[in-house]
Amino acid sequence: MTNETGSIRVVLADDHALVREGLRHVLHDEPGFAVVGEAASAPEAVRITRAQQPDVVLLDISMPGGGGLDATRELRTTDPVLRILLLSMYDSVEYVREGVRLGANGYLLKDSAGAELRDAIRAVHGGAQYFSPSLAAALVRTEGDGASASEDPLRVLTARERDVLGGVARGLTNKAIAAELGIGRRTVEAHRENLMRKLDIRTVAGLTRLALAQGLVEGEGG
Repeated sequence: MTNETGSIRVVLADDHALVREGLRHVLHDEPGFAVVGEAASAPEAVRITRAQQPDVVLLDISMPGGGGLDATRELRTTDPVLRILLLSMYDSVEYVREGVRLGANGYLLKDSAGAELRDAIRAVHGGAQYFSPSLAAALVRTEGDGASASEDPLRVLTARERDVLGGVARGLTNKAIAAELGIGRRTVEAHRENLMRKLDIRTVAGLTRLALAQGLVEGEGG
């Protein structure tokens, strides 16, 4: 949620103070952003993010105590709505894929311009994904030859997203899924949106077919 002034609330996590200072200045250079916390390690990033409840958290891939990927995994266990943007000097498609699998909403290279950082934050805050252009192009090039992705398309989902998918495939409403899993309906809606985005399937029929094909639910008479 944005604050009363309409600014996007951001937490910055990087183990280099100069990098954090640079990021902070980039965001302060233009209205619409409010830095509400900073962290120098993955555990600190998790703690401050949970305390401040920002709209977007920027996580450096390489930090003491596990790094941005571990922080992403930890944050996603309790907050499916938080928008997560990974920062790195590594233009690795594998890092990007792993980040998305764990629940990140974008991946930005550290040599990006300040305007691109602001655009990336706005994009993920608005519900979209954002990847540095060179990485986006590499992802498109490698999409066709990643056989492992088609072997288990559900591997990109978290355990809770699989639970929600199973409920959708069984024809349950969001309210019924929430009651069954003991979570809020808005949380179910967020999980549902995340899994549809990850699977690139937007219809209940399509989700049901995939769940049946992967053995997540049984077909009639099964």
